[in-house]
Amino acid sequence: DVFEQPQHVGHKKIEFHISTEIPAVLQINSEKEEKNGKRVYLYATTEEINNTGFGRIFPAPSSNDKMETEEEDDEIPSEFISRKDLEKNRLSREEMEKFSVFKNYEPGDPNCRIYVKNLAKQVQEKDLKFIFGRYVDFQSEVERNMFDIRLMKEGRMKGQAFIGLPNEKAAAKALKEANGYVLFEKPMVVQFARSARPKQDANEGKRKK
Repeated sequence: DVFEQPQHVGHKKIEFHISTEIPAVLQINSEKEEKNGKRVYLYATTEEINNTGFGRIFPAPSSNDKMETEEEDDEIPSEFISRKDLEKNRLSREEMEKFSVFKNYEPGDPNCRIYVKNLAKQVQEKDLKFIFGRYVDFQSEVERNMFDIRLMKEGRMKGQAFIGLPNEKAAAKALKEANGYVLFEKPMVVQFARSARPKQDANEGKRKK
C-alpha cells in the first residue's frame, strides 16, 4: 500500500483558462505535453514565437538570483585584491621611468621570495597580505605555511618587506602583476629577494657568515 500511494498524484489535471485565442503552435505544444503526462508550460522556441507574432514569453529574472550572483562575484576579490584592481592602480612602464626608485630596476634571479621596497609608512602586514595573498592557495596547508610576510617598520630597512611565496612561479607572477602598484600613493618596487647563498660575482658584496 505504501508504494502504491504516489501513483494517484498522476491523475491530477492542470487547466489553463485563457480568453484570447491561443496560437496553433502553442496549442499543439500543449497537447503534446499533456499526452506525455508532463506539466504544461507556455513556452515555445524562438523561431515559433517569431513566426506566430505572439510575442516573447520568458520568465522574468528573479531579484534574488541577481543578488546571489553579485554576492558570488564579490566573494572572489573580497579577501584579496582582484587582478582588475591591480592593473588599474599599477603604473605603466612609461610612468615608472619618471620615478627615481625604478631607475636601473632589475627583477633579480627568480626564486620563491620577493623583496618589496618604497612602501608608505602607513602600510601594514594586512595590506601586503591583501595584495600578495592572491598568489597563495590557502586551502593547502603547505602553501599556507610557506606564505610569510616580514615588514620592516624601523631603522634603515623601514619601508621594505620580504614576502615568501609557495613557489617560484607564484613569486614571478606576483612580481609581474604587483611591481609599480600604487599603495597609499607610493608605487611599490617589487624584485626577487637576493638568495641567501653566497654568489661568485665579485660585485655582489661581502659574504655573510
